[in-house]
Amino acid sequence: MILLISDLHLQEERPDITRAFLHLLAGRARQAKALYILGDFFEVWIGDDAISPYQRSIAQALRALSDSGTEIFLMHGNRDFLIGRAFCREAGCSLLRDPSVIQINAQPVLLMHGDSLCTRDVNYMKLRRWLRNPLSLFILRNLPLSTRYKLARKLRSESRSQTRMKASDIVDVTPELVPQVMAEHGVRTLIHGHTHRPASHPLLINGEPALRIVLGDWDRYGWTLQADEHGLHQQAFDLESGQVIDQA
Repeated sequence: MILLISDLHLQEERPDITRAFLHLLAGRARQAKALYILGDFFEVWIGDDAISPYQRSIAQALRALSDSGTEIFLMHGNRDFLIGRAFCREAGCSLLRDPSVIQINAQPVLLMHGDSLCTRDVNYMKLRRWLRNPLSLFILRNLPLSTRYKLARKLRSESRSQTRMKASDIVDVTPELVPQVMAEHGVRTLIHGHTHRPASHPLLINGEPALRIVLGDWDRYGWTLQADEHGLHQQAFDLESGQVIDQA
């Protein structure tokens, strides 16, 4: 089986989420063939050269899982797109392109963070194109640390205030784009995060049944999607006890 998670937004200020994640790594993830983390793993990441003791402890926990035999794949999100190869080497994980197609139960499945599907949020898409431009990435990675800290705080503050003001459909995926992207990649299953709206959405692509699964964000609960011989099963669990609460 494999496990897929997204939008943990790990930070020292949320020790409950950190404990739940470390418990997952030391427990159920050890039985998995692979763990896929589909973006926004950390609340903020300003560069591998600025790794904190807290972030290094997370890297060490990932390395322990990797050394146990579980493959780990990490996709960039909109909060941690500056994670680089140095962190991945330390954590024993591989960077995964967004989007990527993998095989689950002998079927192609498209994995994305999900923010690129939110095209109705015009201002965010403009910012995303600028931030993900190779030249912009080069400039950002070479700014002084103090400047990167200030920029990260500014972007986080603006993102929170603007999200509260935007209509809910603006910050969700563009519905008509989903089947188009899935058809382009030749898949009938799409798994993504970003929107913090865990659910399974049946749809049709060229008259054929398809499925979009939105991963849950770790906040009130933790969320995992398990793929095994029985199919795809997403569960919410209590951060403290680990008890399963809901399924999406």
